[in-house]
Amino acid sequence: MTIKRPRFSPEFRQECTELVLSHGYSKREAAEAMGVGKSTLGKWVSQIRKENSGQVVTNKVPVTPEQAKIRELEKRIKRLEMEKQILKKATALYMSDSLKGLK
Repeated sequence: MTIKRPRFSPEFRQECTELVLSHGYSKREAAEAMGVGKSTLGKWVSQIRKENSGQVVTNKVPVTPEQAKIRELEKRIKRLEMEKQILKKATALYMSDSLKGLK
């Protein structure tokens, strides 16, 4: 039997971290108030602090809506670059077939 973990939106994660970072709540107080685990909230706060200090954070789950948007755009760029490579190969193949037809 697998345990389903709750999914929290980036907006909710940001709201939780702001309680600690901006409003002076302790991690325990904020976690209890928002109904999340203290360790979970601690990870989110740590991630935000690292990003605010300029460190690159490569977590699977974005904490802020901006991070979610960046992740989405990075995936889109990767897909477009892959499509570009496919089109280059297809063009090269088409051109080589066209040249064979001229001979």
